Amino acid sequence: MIVEATFSATMILGGQIKGTSTRLLPIYREGNFAEASDDTPLFQISAMQYGRPILVRACDLEMSFEDAVKLLMVSFDSTIKANLSVNLPLDLHVYAADSLKHGTMTRIEKNYPYFNLISMVWGDALKHAFNSLPPYSFTT
Repeated sequence: MIVEATFSATMILGGQIKGTSTRLLPIYREGNFAEASDDTPLFQISAMQYGRPILVRACDLEMSFEDAVKLLMVSFDSTIKANLSVNLPLDLHVYAADSLKHGTMTRIEKNYPYFNLISMVWGDALKHAFNSLPPYSFTT
């Protein structure tokens, strides 16, 4: 399965040529690209410093594709909250390997109920996690 997203002249492109494996590449406005591999199974474009830590900490290569999409939404939500230059909409395109046809395509806009729910629940969970940390004391 492949995820495709576009941001300000940078794009993640995924697909397959019949008889070959699927490929996933971020393409930058300069025309250069990188490719996902076993060594680099995930990447994010645009304001990576905000959403990437979530991907690095929570990504499990054995997770379901649905959980991976949920994780991406958490990552993008965190990036949107931290960087004014990143915002909705997000485009999600799911391609099933060897199907050789378009899969599910979704545009996540401000009124997308699931994304809004993820944003609210994630924010509440972060507050709860922070409040459950042991207190810090200057008198150690």
